[in-house]
Amino acid sequence: MRYDTDAHPPEFVYKLITATVTPRPIAWVTTKAADGSLNAAPYSFFNAMGSDPATLVVGMLRDPKKGLKDSAQNIVDTGEFVVNLVSRELAEAMNVTCIDAPRGVNELELAGLETAPSEKIAPPRIARAPVSFECTLFQAVHTSERQTIAIGLIQAIHIGGAYLLDADRGHVDNEKLDLIARLHGSGWYQSGGDRFEMVRPVWKDRA
Repeated sequence: MRYDTDAHPPEFVYKLITATVTPRPIAWVTTKAADGSLNAAPYSFFNAMGSDPATLVVGMLRDPKKGLKDSAQNIVDTGEFVVNLVSRELAEAMNVTCIDAPRGVNELELAGLETAPSEKIAPPRIARAPVSFECTLFQAVHTSERQTIAIGLIQAIHIGGAYLLDADRGHVDNEKLDLIARLHGSGWYQSGGDRFEMVRPVWKDRA
């Protein structure tokens, strides 16, 4: 079956994409508005895009009534944001921050989350997040009236000491991070799962 994206409403295309591009990592974005108010919201259209410079992207859909959501508006206005990763133990708190709260509501307070100061930017980190990326906005790409893509330059990476195997060599205990990911549907997530390793082939070994 072929689906032409221009022949279907965005909601239908969204359903196809989110049901097939899985699992998707979650960017738990914290921002600080120009007036000092804080905001937190999760986004699953997210991934790392490179390391030189260290770059990530977050895709943010607009609210049909309010326009840019608080996180997106704060990123555009201030040029700063933190991407926190979500462990299984923080899943329920992350879900609280999904709430369709009125503009200006601090979702961090609703979820009972403590923050920690960032080193290079104003928005704080989520203190219990296993990993946090301090980012400055490289570019906001408005692909339509309904969608904005934030390209962020990673200025600092925070990783909890409990998740490091060798801090000096940058070796991370990936399994211990216990990160969750988004799956299909409106409320499905993945935690854990089977892991397997394959050695990347080298051409000279084929001779």
